[in-house]
This record gives sequence, C-alpha cells and structure tokens, in this order.
Amino acid sequence: MNLLRLALRSAWNRRVTLALIVCAIALSVTMLLGVERARIAAREGFSQAVSGTDLVVGARTSPIQLVLYAVFHLGEATNNMLWKSEQQIAGDPAVAWAIPISLGDSHRGFPTVGTTPAFFEHFKYSLGAPLAFSAGRPFSGLFDTVLGADVASHLGYRLGDAITLTHGSGGIGSVEHADKPFTVVGILARTGTPVDRSVFVSLEAIEAIHLGWQGGAPPPGGFSIPEQFVRKFDLTPKTITAMLVGLRNRAAVFHVQRAINEFAGEPLMAVLPGVALDQLWQVVGVVEKSLLAVSALVVVVGIAGMAAAVLASLNERRRELSILRSVGAGPRHIVALLGIEALLVTGSGAALGVALLVALSALTGPWLESNYGLPINALGWSVDESLLLAAVVAAGFAAGVLPAYRACRLALADGLTPRL
Repeated sequence: MNLLRLALRSAWNRRVTLALIVCAIALSVTMLLGVERARIAAREGFSQAVSGTDLVVGARTSPIQLVLYAVFHLGEATNNMLWKSEQQIAGDPAVAWAIPISLGDSHRGFPTVGTTPAFFEHFKYSLGAPLAFSAGRPFSGLFDTVLGADVASHLGYRLGDAITLTHGSGGIGSVEHADKPFTVVGILARTGTPVDRSVFVSLEAIEAIHLGWQGGAPPPGGFSIPEQFVRKFDLTPKTITAMLVGLRNRAAVFHVQRAINEFAGEPLMAVLPGVALDQLWQVVGVVEKSLLAVSALVVVVGIAGMAAAVLASLNERRRELSILRSVGAGPRHIVALLGIEALLVTGSGAALGVALLVALSALTGPWLESNYGLPINALGWSVDESLLLAAVVAAGFAAGVLPAYRACRLALADGLTPRL
C-alpha cells in the first residue's frame, strides 16, 4: 500500500509526461482493438452478404465462382440453367421458396439482375435482415425497375426517372437497349451488400429487351420490336443464370443438395453459400492480417515510447531513488515501484483506449453497417480482444520494469552527490 501511494505521488509529479504516454497508449489500443473489431465485422458481413439462403444453384462450375456471380454479381457464368429445371426444383416439397436470377446486362457499369418479386420478399442479409425500400415499391409492370441505394445515389436517380439497359458489362462493343426504356418505381434502402450496386428488373423484361436476338447478337439491320407489341409475345424465360433456394427444414439441406447435384435434366450444382464464402475469405483474408500487423506495430511503438520515457526519467529521478535506497528500499522495492507505475500508466491508457473504442463504435456503428455492411456491436466483447488487451498491459509492464535493472545498478552516492 505504501509503494502504491508512493507510485501515485511520483506519477503525479510527472503528470504531464505520463499523460502524453497514456494518450499514446490509448490511441494505440483503440487502433489495435478497432482493427480487430473491424476484422471480425468484415468477416461476418462478408459471410452474411446473403442470409437465410440455404443453397445457391447453377450450372456446374467451381463453388466459389458460382457464389461470386450469383451473390456478388462478379464474373460470368460458364453456362445457364434451364427455366424448366428451376421450376422443377422450386416445386420440390422440401423447398420453401426459390429466387431465380438472370445476369448479363448492365446500366452504366452497374449489373442488372433479372428476377421476380420473390427477391424482395425472401432475400435476407446481415443475420436475417430483410430488404426495405427507401422510396417506391417492387416492380410490377413489364418495364419497371428497382434500383439499389448506390445506383440511385451515384447516378442521381429518383422515382419516375427513365433509364436504359446495356447488353453486357457496358464495355467496348456493348449494345444499348435504347428502344425499351425502364421507369424507376422503387429504390432500396442501403444494405452494405452487392444489392446496393444492382439494378433489378423482371425476368420477363430481360426476355422483352432481347426479342429477336440470336446468339447474343441484335437483329441485323437494326430491326427491333416496338414496345407496344412486345407484350403479345411469350416472355417466359428459357434459361436463367442461377437461383437462390430456401428450404422448409434446414436439416434436409444435404439431401436436397445431393438431389440437385444428381439432377437428371441437366448438369447442375448446389452450393452452401456459407461454406463457399468461408473458402473465399481464406483468399482475401490476408488483408485483415496485414491490418492487424500494422496496428500491432503501432502498439509496439507506443510501448517503446513509454519505455524510452521511463529510461529518460531515471536521470531526473536519481535523487529520489537514491533516497529510497538510503532509507532501506532494496532492489525488489525499486522494481515493484517502477512496475506499479508501469501498470498504472499502461492500465490507464488501455482503459481510456477501450472507452474511446466503445464511443467510436456506438457513434459510427450504424453508419458502418448501412454503408459498408460491417455489423459492429459497440458493447460486444470477444475473447480475442481480451487477449490483445492483456498482451498490451503485459508488454507495458515489462517495458516499465526493465529500466528498473539500470536503476538498481546506480551507485547509492550517485544520486546523493550534487552535480554542478
């Protein structure tokens, strides 16, 4: 208790220097734990880009590629699947709902997703959150379209605006479907998922804008079927890119997956999205490890600064330590004194860093989740965060105790002899 009181009074006499060290440690801890919390949130958000979907079904390819173009709308499908296959799978008694997806067109760089109104009803993200509309409603007319939040904000669209789609990704040689414009009838609320960067139309609309096309090429001579006559044709799709499937009982997922993989009508593949996303994260997860390493280096710099400050202060505290030794304080007392001070400084910095982290998480958490899909819980705490915090405190204690060895080697008369 006497050493603690002495350590507190000694620290108070050097309060300005130690306050700066506490702030440096606090910022280092905030960055370290903030990166760890963002890393966990990024992984959860990535794995929850599609939630509640039991299977992703498409033509046979690699599981990662199937999830990339069916969920993230990246890359291209190796082949399409037949519409009648989708209908047969959707009619399975074990299937609760099915969402067909048709890709291939775009609008000013944003992918176009042909689907049904079931998409807005059954698609979930981030631990089962449903899609919501910030304005408007789902499409119902043939040439209605619903925009993701990023599409609407980046291009400045509002309800009632007219847009046209482009065949392909919009690169060189792409053909615009200028003769069949769409009307914006809905804008989705921000989700932080690929939904934000997508343009949604009906499957019938995809068929309508491609009437008369052969092999992915427009009719020769610029011929096109006028919009008023399009509805007279059968617009039932012949093929789709993929489908999302939800089951009545998730215990049957492997049974249904095996049945789809052995589908007699055509070669298909059913993928558990969570498994494929975990595999994909192993590839891109090196970024999170790099960020964690950088933040750890910041903490090391902060601890090294504390050790340097303690070493520098030993010269100022020569007389104080010598007087303590002259009244009977042994090496263990000196070590304990400096160790207590190191714990006080490191513990205060760590506590301040945690408080700052909680405050920042509470202030920025909703914004990060809505804009970047990072589900951050301000009051949540993980075992990894506890281990990192303990490591910081232990390192700070060691950095404060090590200079005590030099303090004990100073001669007793060294601090009691006046220097001119």
